[in-house]
Amino acid sequence: MDSALLVHRLHFAFTVTFHYLFPQLTMGLAPLIVALKTLALRTNNESYNQSARFWARIFGINFIMGVVTGIPMEFQFGTNWSHFSRFAGGVIGQTLAMEGMFAFFLESAFLGLFLYGEKRLSPKAHWWAAVAVFLGSWLSGFFIVATDAWMQYPVGYAKAADGSVQLSSFWELMLNPWAWWQYAHNMSGAVITGAFVMASVGAFYLLWGKYEEHGRIFVRVGIIAGLIATVLQLFPTGDEQGRLIARNQPTTLAAMEALFESSPGAPLVLIGQPNVEERKIDNPLIIPKMLSFLTYRRWEAEVRGLNAFPPDTWPDNIPLLYYTYHIMVGLGTIFIVVMVVAAFLLWRKTLFQARWMLWVLLLSLPFPYIANTAGWMTAEIGRQPWLVYGLMRTADGYSKLVSAGNGLFTLLGFMGMYTVLGILFLFLVRREIENGPLAEPGAAH
Repeated sequence: MDSALLVHRLHFAFTVTFHYLFPQLTMGLAPLIVALKTLALRTNNESYNQSARFWARIFGINFIMGVVTGIPMEFQFGTNWSHFSRFAGGVIGQTLAMEGMFAFFLESAFLGLFLYGEKRLSPKAHWWAAVAVFLGSWLSGFFIVATDAWMQYPVGYAKAADGSVQLSSFWELMLNPWAWWQYAHNMSGAVITGAFVMASVGAFYLLWGKYEEHGRIFVRVGIIAGLIATVLQLFPTGDEQGRLIARNQPTTLAAMEALFESSPGAPLVLIGQPNVEERKIDNPLIIPKMLSFLTYRRWEAEVRGLNAFPPDTWPDNIPLLYYTYHIMVGLGTIFIVVMVVAAFLLWRKTLFQARWMLWVLLLSLPFPYIANTAGWMTAEIGRQPWLVYGLMRTADGYSKLVSAGNGLFTLLGFMGMYTVLGILFLFLVRREIENGPLAEPGAAH
């Protein structure tokens, strides 16, 4: 691989991976804040209002970090990926512009109103502000996912005389079936992050012995939302996303499973190490015929392996793709188990006394971030060697005049700045958690 191409890929991979640590929490918390405000209206219990305000402050810190880390990626399309921008800008410019002009401003305007307008708004109007923040964050997520989905499964375009592609059908772009299933899968993943973070902070308060009423609210809401989201993540969203890959990106599916040879009744590999040189799985633990059934709903269905496709169409890092996919699936399975056990204890009214389970919830906090990151890595590494699947290769999309040295210099600069931002984020969130749900917005600390 060309050294400049490698640096540009690493540069964008770093910035987008760091950036997505923040949107997944804002999108995950938004519906939970609406749930807390709804409970406050129905019960007239001020603890729910206090809980909603607390999580809105966390949301606000997270939102600002997402904006700061997201803006540079827009510029990278022009600085690092100018050939891609020239080729596909006539299509993806539509969704990226709508994300910025509509969704972002809706979310940011009503977030300020929600944080600082409670004393000036009626309870129902304040609830509507929370709903608007939720709609803005989820609409923003849809436009970004629709952009990526078009790169995975391009629709609604026409070739122009200069070789670029231009949008021929706005509604085909918006109704792309890949976009809707990817969006549903992505948003359930975001809710999992929000639910685990909320439950983890609640467990911390209960174990700490402070703000226990709010801690019980956080744990209860987090577990109920998490249980629903973890099940949806598996079925139907994950299942349908996998079947879309099988139909439209069979090479990707084969690489994700490290299936080197086509096989009827293909097994599902639970554990193993892909050996690309010898084209086999080392030390495999398999479930016979399960991959065929999951993919085509028939035990004896043939699943095409990598040998059925030209090597130059294979993803260029099969081991990394295989591991990220299996990390995502493995953690997703663990999340279901954790939430089912926690929900059972909640139903039995023994959860808040089960300190071992509270510790599990507390220590689970980082793992949804790992699972979501692994999921996006699976999607993006799996699309390789294509930037736009079947239309433009990654090697043709980067800026040829930006050298590897220039790219590496800016990458190191971004890594330094983002390290500072990450420390600042942790400091601000830690301070809010220590101040607790009873602190007022804008109060001196």
